[in-house]
Amino acid sequence: MTTKTFTAVIHREGEWYVAECPEVGTASQGHTLDEAVTNLKEATELYLEETHDVSYERSVLTTFEAVVNV
Repeated sequence: MTTKTFTAVIHREGEWYVAECPEVGTASQGHTLDEAVTNLKEATELYLEETHDVSYERSVLTTFEAVVNV
């Protein structure tokens, strides 16, 4: 058994925080940030346990600008 680091991308949808792991494609949600990340961790571990797929590449996080008509 080994420990790997994954990325959690989190955004708010109404009353929920939605957390996604781009490396493996898992997602979960929670009423708090901590709950969303905890649920994402559980979902990711269950997914990797089932698929045994640990061949992933770290995601790149960046920003960009877009024109918004206000």
